[in-house]
Amino acid sequence: MECCKVPISLTAGAMACSNQLLTVFKCPQGVHRGSHTERLQVQSRSVVCWRQKHKGDRSVKEERFSPKKPYRLKKEGLTQNVDLPPILPKNKKKPYPIPITEIQRMARENKKLAQMGIEKPLEPPDNGLLVPELIPVAHEVLFAWEGLIKGLAQLLHVIPVYACSECSEIHVAETGHQIQNCRGSSSNKRQGCHLWVKGSINDVLIAIESYHLFDPFGQRIKHETRFDYDRIPAIVELCIQAGVDLPGYPSRRRTNPIRTIGKKVIDRGGYLEDPTVSPRDTSALINYDTQGALFRFPPPNPSDLSVIAQETMDSYETVAKGLRKLMGKYSVKACGYCPEIHVGPWGHDAKLCGEFKHQWRDGKHGWQDATVDEVFPPNYVWHVRDPGGPPLRAELKRFYGKAPAVVEVCQQGGAVVPKKYKPMMRLDIVLPDSEEAGLVA
Repeated sequence: MECCKVPISLTAGAMACSNQLLTVFKCPQGVHRGSHTERLQVQSRSVVCWRQKHKGDRSVKEERFSPKKPYRLKKEGLTQNVDLPPILPKNKKKPYPIPITEIQRMARENKKLAQMGIEKPLEPPDNGLLVPELIPVAHEVLFAWEGLIKGLAQLLHVIPVYACSECSEIHVAETGHQIQNCRGSSSNKRQGCHLWVKGSINDVLIAIESYHLFDPFGQRIKHETRFDYDRIPAIVELCIQAGVDLPGYPSRRRTNPIRTIGKKVIDRGGYLEDPTVSPRDTSALINYDTQGALFRFPPPNPSDLSVIAQETMDSYETVAKGLRKLMGKYSVKACGYCPEIHVGPWGHDAKLCGEFKHQWRDGKHGWQDATVDEVFPPNYVWHVRDPGGPPLRAELKRFYGKAPAVVEVCQQGGAVVPKKYKPMMRLDIVLPDSEEAGLVA
């Protein structure tokens, strides 16, 4: 009887195999000598030697029995019924995207270099120069952002959207839902019921704004000078700093990198003022702003509805994918307490934060690295399988799925939903009757 190969980490014994029981036989005297002279009468079992070197025998796979890599059944397809990210409490600061230990380690390294008087090495765009390979990405994101606003404005002429007048909840269906989860003012008097009104594009697509800076590495925005700077969508500002030239909103393009020692900038090439004449011409920004978009674009033809919905869905995915690439290089800051966003290496000094314990900070923001969801919020809504059917009920709340508002609008318009959103929408769950809901485990 010939021995087969088994990892040395295994001991003599038996373990289950996919088709039969595998018996591990330890060689006599602890040395493998090829064929064994013992005649083992074992039925429906394979006897193998644990010291045998692998010599082309594929009957036993080593990776399946490795102690460092436990065997698990390989799952096919996507995970079912993915839950939404938890709602962060308002009485605490947001978690850091980068672990605090990593932030402290980098700070110690920078401090050590500063104490030694060594200039900190910087790579683009941290040294003020553009990243050449990300310039086409910035143009693609800005073009997709324009197409997203246009397509969404056309779809909202046909697809009804309702928004609560007391909170930020929206619903994409013929009527508002009956789930009592309103957190607005006087919600206790209404027992959590929403007050539905007709929604707009600003309810579906949340365009986070930030200050436009001619020189992100120049002087910081003070609280007294905050009205001297224009507020534009943060996505547009990021594209401008990444290499897009937008008329009326110039940005300084450096040819020599800035130099720093620690936190001190020793050479930034001097200060330059914004050459734009005040008041600024905002005509170039009108296509990238959601304000008044429903009046700029007419309703679509019924035959073109599905095409527009699919183009809008593709634009939404392009913006999200491009933002991840841009934010992987360019610095974007977010307040740890409120939704304020600042595109640049440092946050501004405007005292506008009114969230948790803002009195202790004198209204200043708690800046930290921003995430993609903070710059481009998904704005999750309940997924409605039958928009013209009965409204969603509170009794069946745990059986309903959710999706980003833009995805839900495009899906009802006839677009194909990407696979990554389907587990969150819970399409494989059969909705029970209200009487059966209490019997489900």
